[in-house]
Amino acid sequence: MQEDLKKEARQIFEAGLRAVDPIEAIKRFLSVEGNRLRCGEQELDLGTFDRVWALGAGKASAAMAQAVEEVLGDRVSGGLVIVKYDHLAPLEKIRLLEAGHPTPDENGWLAAQQLAEMAEKLDQKDLVLFLLSGGGSALLPMPVEGITLAEKMSTTDLLLKSGASIQEMNTIRKHLSQVKGGQLARLAHPATLISLILSDVVGDPLDVIASGPTVGDPTQFQDCLEVVNRYGLEEKLPGSVKSHLKAGLGREVSETPKPDDPIFSQTYTFLVGTNVQALKAAAIEAEKRGYGSLILSSMIEGDTTEAARFHTAIVREIVSSGHPLEPPACLISGGETTVVVRGRGKGGRNQHFALEAALELEGLEGVCLLSGGTDGTDGPTDAAGAVVDGDTVARGLAKGLNPKAFLEENDSYHFFQDLGDLLITGPTNTNVMDLRVILVK
Repeated sequence: MQEDLKKEARQIFEAGLRAVDPIEAIKRFLSVEGNRLRCGEQELDLGTFDRVWALGAGKASAAMAQAVEEVLGDRVSGGLVIVKYDHLAPLEKIRLLEAGHPTPDENGWLAAQQLAEMAEKLDQKDLVLFLLSGGGSALLPMPVEGITLAEKMSTTDLLLKSGASIQEMNTIRKHLSQVKGGQLARLAHPATLISLILSDVVGDPLDVIASGPTVGDPTQFQDCLEVVNRYGLEEKLPGSVKSHLKAGLGREVSETPKPDDPIFSQTYTFLVGTNVQALKAAAIEAEKRGYGSLILSSMIEGDTTEAARFHTAIVREIVSSGHPLEPPACLISGGETTVVVRGRGKGGRNQHFALEAALELEGLEGVCLLSGGTDGTDGPTDAAGAVVDGDTVARGLAKGLNPKAFLEENDSYHFFQDLGDLLITGPTNTNVMDLRVILVK
């Protein structure tokens, strides 16, 4: 029965992925009738523009660009999108460049420069469809003058390992960049700019998703220094980064453009895919399979260990008392938790979540938990996450694998690899944070 449960959990997870397929998401928002371009509730006369461009960055931007080419056809003049390695799609007019994620690399820096150069050449007769998804921040590494790419990469790595939230990370990345925090919109001005966004951030704040290159930035240099102090990073950051942040605080360098800046007068922004959409689709699939479903939240964040214990406490309550659902039950949640990395192992927040949950679920029958990243990648691994049940810990111990030792070393990947319980999807070409499916039979 346990293997059947694991299979069902994967199928419910896949239903969530299908709901946020980037090609279908773009086509729901974008259509052409005659000379009219409809985008959501906004309509534009294509006859007023000489050229239509598609620019973008993110793990899903190649698939999004494919949809744009399918909708607009020969009206597309060209463009450029930057994606994580191997997150590809067939394109004819829009160039595709690959770069590093989650750690920026030189290919990303060169690609970001090309994107910025294209934006600077635009004028009022240009229409730009900017295609943005999770991962866009790391894929647009164009640091300010005086900060090298290596120093920017070191800063990103420190923030990742400190347990900083995506909001905190992007606050700093925006102020170390020439294109983030609305600065790409400043480069593209006075072109008309339509941003189509697939959200990978809790609550879908537009200025945080991929560090908001085309929307006004409400954060200040003061906020950056508060993040640095909160995680005790001042002595660890590169000197050039500390100097730039302090120069910004002293108004020696320019702030990012704010939401009321006139450069945003001809910009339009639309969310085309969110975590909630994936959760709802997963819930519908679970109900088709005979489960009562409950979406806990799309905004689960904070410490991964605590989040895992919260979820498993609800599972034990269902088993014990039938609250808040009578079995067969399916609990679904989304969001993005954080792990403070102290060991030298390999893993990601979803694998860490699953292994913590396995300890809490040990010995329970008819229970299965899946935790996976909707982009198909969990941390620096080839797995999206992992699937566990009440037997996971016992099977591990029988093989000489101590789950607590693997957790302490941040090495959940190798624990699940040895058991054959990794969730492997390959690149999904979408990205709306994480999706957790828990079944109680």
